[in-house]
Amino acid sequence: MSGFLLVVFSLLSMLWLTQSLRFVEMVTNKGLPLKLFVQLTSLLMPQLFCVLSPIALFTAVLFVYNRLLSDRELVIMQASGISPLRNALGAVIVGLLLSFFSIYVQNWGIPQAENAFRRLEWEIKNNVSHLMFREGEFTNLKDGITIFMTKYESDGSVSGILLVDERNRKEKVTLSAEKGRIVYQDEHPHIILLNGSRQQIEVESGRFSSLQFARYSIDLGGFGKGGLKQASVREKSLKELLSAGKNEKLSISDKRKYIVEGNRRITTPWYNLVFALLACTGLLIGNFNRRGQTKIMSLSVFAMIVIQGLDLVFTNLSGRSLYFVPLLYINCFVPLFCCIYLLLFYNPFFWPHIRNRIRGIKYA
Repeated sequence: MSGFLLVVFSLLSMLWLTQSLRFVEMVTNKGLPLKLFVQLTSLLMPQLFCVLSPIALFTAVLFVYNRLLSDRELVIMQASGISPLRNALGAVIVGLLLSFFSIYVQNWGIPQAENAFRRLEWEIKNNVSHLMFREGEFTNLKDGITIFMTKYESDGSVSGILLVDERNRKEKVTLSAEKGRIVYQDEHPHIILLNGSRQQIEVESGRFSSLQFARYSIDLGGFGKGGLKQASVREKSLKELLSAGKNEKLSISDKRKYIVEGNRRITTPWYNLVFALLACTGLLIGNFNRRGQTKIMSLSVFAMIVIQGLDLVFTNLSGRSLYFVPLLYINCFVPLFCCIYLLLFYNPFFWPHIRNRIRGIKYA
């Protein structure tokens, strides 16, 4: 288990680094706090974990069983009468645990993470409060608005506000206030200014006007126009996905997409068990070779790559036609049953015996 954790942590770290690069702009341009940056990128981890978990488990099981075989421990256990299936029990238990955990992650963890990610991403891109403004700095917003805020108060308000509005090219408006608060109405930001002054200069005539106010509201505009994005397929529950065919609001292509995603949520978690058995089956039923098990390990790796590749191919085909959906189950469970069958009934002397009989008939 420690080997699996080491491999999956290493792969997750590398993928987290590559995925986080697309959010660097939010840090550099909008001054996104490091805490929110880590929170945003960490919401991608459940999806990446489900993708990397079977591969990491395959690598860990292959390494452990090859090490046991190299140290002659498996040879001794097999010589003492322990069956291959019993020797594979450790890999089976870990594979089952990760399969059930992956079922939980895919059906509860990922939908919640995707929903939180969608909302947090919208808030970061559209929220003009503390996510965008920083104390003691001028912030340039869209549509020609520049704001300066002296301090954030504990109650959520701000003090020492200076706002320059140049959205109208014919006039320049400067507002200053002692305090203020940013509020949202229909997902559009407004700033409420208290106890301040408004100064306006007409560009062409140079006319100047000024007024004092106790309360003044200004629509910041240009933010959150589109509102929240619609919930993605990964946010839907398994029941919603599998019953998408009855949803008249969805297009035909969306119905196929929903149904394929629902079936993949059933099959994908079991690749943890499939790859765990695939990694150890060849080493357990193959003949011991003092020079190493390179051929058997290469064959196992090749089989894993083929299964993973076919899963992607069948997923794309199923997105075009639902007649290919059964291939997702065949690609997952046929290798599983083949591994179990080999561990239970495989006879390493079967093929040499057949080959010797053929040679005997040939020379007779």
